[in-house]
Amino acid sequence: MMDHATRVGNRLLAALPPADFALLAPHLRKVEIERDSVLARSGDRIEHLLFPLSGAIAAIMALPNGQTVATAIIGHEGAVGLTSALGASNSPATAVVRIPGFALQISPVQFLAAQHRSPPITSMVQVFTRSLLTQLQHVAACNALHSVEARLARWLLHIHDRANGGDLLPLTQETLSELLGVRRTTVTHVVSTMRASRALKSNRRGQLEIDRPRLEAVACECYKVMSRKIDRIVSQGAVGLVHGAPARRASHSPGSRIAGTGS
Repeated sequence: MMDHATRVGNRLLAALPPADFALLAPHLRKVEIERDSVLARSGDRIEHLLFPLSGAIAAIMALPNGQTVATAIIGHEGAVGLTSALGASNSPATAVVRIPGFALQISPVQFLAAQHRSPPITSMVQVFTRSLLTQLQHVAACNALHSVEARLARWLLHIHDRANGGDLLPLTQETLSELLGVRRTTVTHVVSTMRASRALKSNRRGQLEIDRPRLEAVACECYKVMSRKIDRIVSQGAVGLVHGAPARRASHSPGSRIAGTGS
């Protein structure tokens, strides 16, 4: 049995009223999410729902020609696999761990059974959906309008926000290419430019050391706008969950939903 919701490190779960969190608690399992591990593949059946407690997970879209591009970064403010709560049985994107950490894992069936009895859990799914759609919309606009350098700075800031402290990020140039949807040669050029401006202090093997203030100066306005909007959606949603309708006692047959990964 998990501790009281207020002691949980995931913002969505922590916002649930105690009675509603108690419906999920017996089924939540803490798991470790390791660097570069694939939590879900695009098109595959959602097997687990994950609520990150720490770390950063990238949602990656792959095109028919083999190119990839990141569409979202998810950390302790969100979840992986929650689309199953909306009726989707297959993952819409590939979820890859970029910063290792821990998560709470639950099966779709167990999550849906709890959601069937809890309006606040349903509201929690809606809160996350709004925050994810906001991020997707901003990423699409940013990709169309801003330079690769500004976009890279934005992604690094989003990832740093979800890192466990420190300015060393475990990211390779191959990972950056995957995030940005550009070739390695382009990444090499952009990293070199950002090192010259000292936004990146060093580029060790498999790691990037950032200078946060300089990186913020390089990033486009999308970073701050997106971060503020997502935080507002999650914060206001948390208030709504606390004042939502209480969980219903068991009586109706349970439903089924969500999936994730973590530790």
